[in-house]
Amino acid sequence: MVKKGKYVVRRVEGGLSVEQQQKLAQTAKRYLGKPYDFSFSWSDDRQYCSEVVWKVYQNALGMRVGKQQKLKEFDLSNPLVQAKLKERYGKNIPLEETVVSPQAVFDAPQLTTVAKEWPLFSW
Repeated sequence: MVKKGKYVVRRVEGGLSVEQQQKLAQTAKRYLGKPYDFSFSWSDDRQYCSEVVWKVYQNALGMRVGKQQKLKEFDLSNPLVQAKLKERYGKNIPLEETVVSPQAVFDAPQLTTVAKEWPLFSW
């Protein structure tokens, strides 16, 4: 996605009105203080990064920023991935769990890149 020491900034195409920005901020406050969801379950008790982004935009503006997928749709064949799945779920991997990945949010068609490939520190 992004190389070390660089970043990409993406925003909603065409921008957001002040009212939309306020709705996003107000909705985002509901997610503050919730524990991180290491099992990536689609619930509101715990949360993970891209889930919060998706839910805030959906609940505030009715905008689905990123494609929801089932866990089974991802390539889970890498041995490192297999080990992490076993660590988190044991033998009961929730392959039907709805998830949204950071890559899906990044690739959302509603977003446009406004800055990229700029070193974080140039000195």
